[in-house]
Amino acid sequence: MKVLVISDTHIPHRAMALPKEFYERVEEADLIIHAGDFTTLSVLREMEAHRPVLGVAGNMDDPDIWSLLPELRVETLEGVRIGIYHGVGSPLGIEKRVLEKFRREGIETDLIIFGHSHRWFYGKVDGVTMLNPGSATDRVMAGRRSFAILTVEGGRFEVERVEVE
Repeated sequence: MKVLVISDTHIPHRAMALPKEFYERVEEADLIIHAGDFTTLSVLREMEAHRPVLGVAGNMDDPDIWSLLPELRVETLEGVRIGIYHGVGSPLGIEKRVLEKFRREGIETDLIIFGHSHRWFYGKVDGVTMLNPGSATDRVMAGRRSFAILTVEGGRFEVERVEVE
């Protein structure tokens, strides 16, 4: 299974549309995971027109997003338990705060996907694999815009970084 993982699209506040790279890669995906800050419902609906979306609400999302999506969710895809949460607070140390949110909730995962900082991160924190796909539309806190393609199969996963021009 291929999953397009994206976060912090902030449309129309930081960009007017999803990048061309999204449209180039979405057709190969079976599913989209959005880690929050769509900003408006129209972005969620645009993504749903291409693939099913598993999303969470972020701190900048409109109330209609909050009425449809949870703050935190856990999904099992192809035997991989994936936690999804946007994150809050300073971008500094966000990985540990996101991990602590899952630990406080008593949730164990194979992978945690988060957003908020707009910066790419893929690695282990205290033994837990975490992925922040960055922002595909905004460079405010990162030099490069990005999203990810997550390939999940047989209880294993791998991550490809997709850079946006």
